[in-house]
Amino acid sequence: MNIILVLIPVTLLVVVIAVALFFWAVNHQQFDDLENPGILPLLEDDPDQGRPPAPAPSSTPEDAAAAAPEAHPPSA
Repeated sequence: MNIILVLIPVTLLVVVIAVALFFWAVNHQQFDDLENPGILPLLEDDPDQGRPPAPAPSSTPEDAAAAAPEAHPPSA
């Protein structure tokens, strides 16, 4: 029966601390936006992040000749 004399004040202290923490959280806008913080990790940071890399230019001789500028003889 003596344990009741200890448990009641301890329980009241825990309740007071919980209520104080709740009001602190409300005053510091912890409950203002409950939707977006859960979605933020799912959003992509870089729009190009999910795309496959662009194909590398081929280095065949035909492609190199087509990409090279035409050589014009110097005009005198």
